[in-house]
Amino acid sequence: MALPQVVIVGRPNVGKSSIFNWLAGRRISIVDPMMGVTRDRVSTVVEFEGRPVELVDTGGMGIADLDQLGQLVERQIDRAIESADLIVFVVDVQTGIMPLDEMVARKLRYVNKPVVLAANKCDTPGHDDLAAEFYKLGRGKLVCVSACHNRGKAELIEAILERLPDVSEEDAVASPELKLAVVGRRNAGKSTFVNTLARAERVIVSERPGTTRDAVDVLVELDGRKYLVIDTAGVMRSRSIATPVDFYSIARAERSIRRADVVFIFFDPTEGVTRVEKRLAAQVADEYKPCIFVVNKWDLMHPMPTRRMASAIRSHLRNMPYVPIVFISAKTGKNVKALLDMAWQLHDQAGQRLNTGQVNRILEELLEAHAPPIRRNRRPKIYYGTQVSTRPPTLVLFCNDPELFDATYQRYLLSGFRERSPYPEVPIRMFLRRRTSDSERAGREAAAADR
Repeated sequence: MALPQVVIVGRPNVGKSSIFNWLAGRRISIVDPMMGVTRDRVSTVVEFEGRPVELVDTGGMGIADLDQLGQLVERQIDRAIESADLIVFVVDVQTGIMPLDEMVARKLRYVNKPVVLAANKCDTPGHDDLAAEFYKLGRGKLVCVSACHNRGKAELIEAILERLPDVSEEDAVASPELKLAVVGRRNAGKSTFVNTLARAERVIVSERPGTTRDAVDVLVELDGRKYLVIDTAGVMRSRSIATPVDFYSIARAERSIRRADVVFIFFDPTEGVTRVEKRLAAQVADEYKPCIFVVNKWDLMHPMPTRRMASAIRSHLRNMPYVPIVFISAKTGKNVKALLDMAWQLHDQAGQRLNTGQVNRILEELLEAHAPPIRRNRRPKIYYGTQVSTRPPTLVLFCNDPELFDATYQRYLLSGFRERSPYPEVPIRMFLRRRTSDSERAGREAAAADR
C-alpha cells in the first residue's frame, strides 16, 4: 500500500503551491502570480509529527489555460482526488467566495474523502473573521492559515492528522533505491518516458513545447525495485527565457540533477545535438553525476544506423567520452528496461572502491607509460595516491607541486584510471595535493594495511 496522500486543491491563485511548499518546508512547486503555473501533480514525502505522508499539489480548477491544456490539467486534478486519502481545499479569505470556489465545493460534495478547508491569506488575526463566510461551502473543517506569514501551520497539520486513515507499519513505504533525473530540451519525450515507467498518465503529455514546468517526482516500482523518477521542464536557450516561470522551471531542472543518483539526458534525433544538450552535459559533469545519453523517438528514425547518431553525440560532447548511449522509444517502451538496467550498473560502478595498493599499482603503470613533462625547469613527481570516497569515486594524488601538472596530463591520468578501474563509465573526481610529512605517513600506513 502507498503512503496516505494529502492532496491540495482549489481554484487558481489561492496559494495552493505556497501552502504545499510551506508544509513541505522547502520550495518545490513554482510560485508565481501568473495564473496556471502548476499543471502536473507535484508531490513530495513529508512527516507530520513523525508520520510520513505524500503531499500532492495540483493545478487550479476551472483555469482557462493559455496553452489550451485546461482539460489535461483537470484530468490530473481528478486523478489526484481519486487517489487521495484526504483533501485540503484552499480558499482565499481576502477575495471572498468566488464562483470557482463554489464549483470546487460542488465537485468535492460527491467525493467520499475527508476534507480540510484551509482559508489562506489570513495574514493577521483580524482576517480570521472574514473566513466565516466560507462555512456556507459546507466542506470540511475550517482552518485559518497564512503561508506567507507562517500562521496556523500547527493547526492545519493537526486537522490533517485527525482525519487521515490509519496505516499499519507493514504498509509503510520504503525509500526509493535509485533516484533518476530526466532532463533534456523541450519535446524530447521526457514526460512520455515517465508515464511509461509509471504505467499511468502521471504527467501531462502534449505536442505543445513547455508543457512541464515543475520538477515532478514520481515514485515507481518495477521488478521489485523502487525508483524516484524526476521529470523536469524542457531546457531552452538562455535567450528564449521569456518569463519568470521559464527561469524557475530551468532552475528546478538544474536542482534535479544535484538530487539524482543517475541522470538521463534526453536527445531528440530529429533535432540533433544542440546547445541545450551541451549545457546540460556540462552541468552533469560539474556535479560528477553518472549519466546516460538517451536517444528517444528512435522508432521514427528507421533505417538510420545508431552509429551515425552516436558519432554525432560523441563529436559534440567530447568532454564526456565515457558516458554510455542508449536508444529507446518511450512511446512503445522499446529498450526502456535496458535503460534502467544500465542506470543500475552505473550506480553500482560509482559505489566501487579501490584500495590504496590498487590505486598505486595503476598510478605506477601510468607514470611509466607517460611521465609528466617538465614545467618551470622542475620535474613533476607523484609519490602515491589513494581513493578517499565513492559516488563519485574520488582520488587524491600526493605530489611535489600540484601546479606542475597541466590539464592535459590530468586528463591523461583520469582516462587511465577509468580504463583500469571498476568504474569505467562514471565520472571520477581527482585532486592533486602537495605531500607533507603527515600525509606521507598516512599513505604508508594505508598501503601497508591494504597489502
